[in-house]
Amino acid sequence: MSPERRVSRETPRRVAVTSPRTAATRRPRYPATREIDEQTRLGEVYMRSLLRTQFRLALFVCTALACVVGGLPLLFLLIPELTSAHLLGVPLPWAVLAGLVYPAFIVGAWLYVRHAERNERHFAELVERR
Repeated sequence: MSPERRVSRETPRRVAVTSPRTAATRRPRYPATREIDEQTRLGEVYMRSLLRTQFRLALFVCTALACVVGGLPLLFLLIPELTSAHLLGVPLPWAVLAGLVYPAFIVGAWLYVRHAERNERHFAELVERR
């Protein structure tokens, strides 16, 4: 057997390939929660975005409820027959106030809490993902 054949059957020698920048110092990656805790500029951006989202949600819910409550006097002004109508012996404006406004507040509060918690979950996922 010739020596050339013997060399070809042997496994090739392994060589480690490295980058010339492996010895360079790497910038440490901080989790976003640390950025928030240390109140860095990036942490401020994260918190500002969460607060802005929650503020927009609160503004939307308050606007919707204000339209419902503020629209009632306008409704009774535009349709005067409604003020003299009775529902189960109770004047209609009072029945609407008791039967529509308070449940609307409860539904608005429930929706606000539900969406605020969803916003906080999305924020937590964003912070943890980074």
